[in-house]
Amino acid sequence: MKLVWLVLGALLVAGCPYPNHRHDLRLRALPEGGAEARSLAFYQSLGVELAPGHRVELVENGHIFDAIEQEARAARSSIHIASYIWRPGEPSDRLVRALQQRQPGVACRVLVDPLGSVNFESVSPALAEAGCEVRIFRPIQGAMSSFDADRMKGRMHRKLVVRDGEVGLTGGWGIWKSWLGNADGPDSWRDMNVRVEGPAAREMQLAFAQNWQEAGGDFLPASDFPHPQAVGEARAGFVASSDHRFLSDGRRMMLLTIAAARTRLWIANSYFIPSDAISDMLIEKVKQGVDVRVLVPGRHHDIAPVHAAQRASYARLLEGGVRIWEYELSMMHAKTMVVDDSLSVIGSTNLDPLSLSTSEEGSVVVDDAELAARLAAAFEKDLGHSYEIHWSGWRKRGLLQKLGEQLPWLIGNFL
Repeated sequence: MKLVWLVLGALLVAGCPYPNHRHDLRLRALPEGGAEARSLAFYQSLGVELAPGHRVELVENGHIFDAIEQEARAARSSIHIASYIWRPGEPSDRLVRALQQRQPGVACRVLVDPLGSVNFESVSPALAEAGCEVRIFRPIQGAMSSFDADRMKGRMHRKLVVRDGEVGLTGGWGIWKSWLGNADGPDSWRDMNVRVEGPAAREMQLAFAQNWQEAGGDFLPASDFPHPQAVGEARAGFVASSDHRFLSDGRRMMLLTIAAARTRLWIANSYFIPSDAISDMLIEKVKQGVDVRVLVPGRHHDIAPVHAAQRASYARLLEGGVRIWEYELSMMHAKTMVVDDSLSVIGSTNLDPLSLSTSEEGSVVVDDAELAARLAAAFEKDLGHSYEIHWSGWRKRGLLQKLGEQLPWLIGNFL
């Protein structure tokens, strides 16, 4: 287990610092005009519209396993699961039972990343016995034998469940014990997920299909791509991001979402190592009068070098007026953004070099006042369990702490 985190931490800091180049988007604001204008801006940059017709629901912490079980049992034609982390234990046992109990004739396909899915080989036989087709994304052995560092860094970090091509789940969850419970102690991680019903589920299905094909799977049947049906009032789009040296779709999405803020920009992110372009935009938003808040993991961070790199970003942001809190109850693993009164982002995409440059990621962008209000309420509740870092105190930190913050960046320059 510790070896996995060391490998992940080494890969992450190896991507630091970000290359800053002319391809960075440096935006000040999105066009005026409301929901239609925002949708057009996202479409122009990402090819993803914030289309109407969705029903969306927040799924917090361990409730994600209830939601996945429900979708597995409700499936009529297919249930697809892609997960960076799937390890043996209680959550795995629950999901295997739910898949065993799915309706007759429902196709089950499971895709996992081997770096995060430690000991998955003890789970796959039960899935196969349940009639699920199981595939591994970019096996580690091949990358290590060829010393292919880029392939090692290019992990499938997505968390997707797609039922019948009509309903999708995504967020920060992994299938392991850390996501059990309700984030009320160090062993129960804080996370946020979303259930989406409507046209964006088709985009989530497409992301699964592309990863599935790379792992050797066949084309999905036409029945897995039903004609999208409008089921609610929310606008939404799913942004899938893949490896891109300069400007991935995940990075575009983050920059566009920040640029959209006019009054409020609240960010919760578990691996927060912003690029210069992102830091510039956050500070610019403060200058524009936007309430910019960042919630990150505190003392319970699961990867110490990443925590140090995260803290290395504080000085410039705090001096520029960005407010920063560290979550104190447990590992804060969410990847969310709340912009103004209606725009939200929930998914797997972190604000770090791996997520925004090399990993397979996915996040749902939702334009809906009700969801934004619920996400904002959850954010404020989390602030009540967090410690705010103030510039007046941070600037007085000792030399040893300052040197420790720079260690990951030094490692990244030599790896």
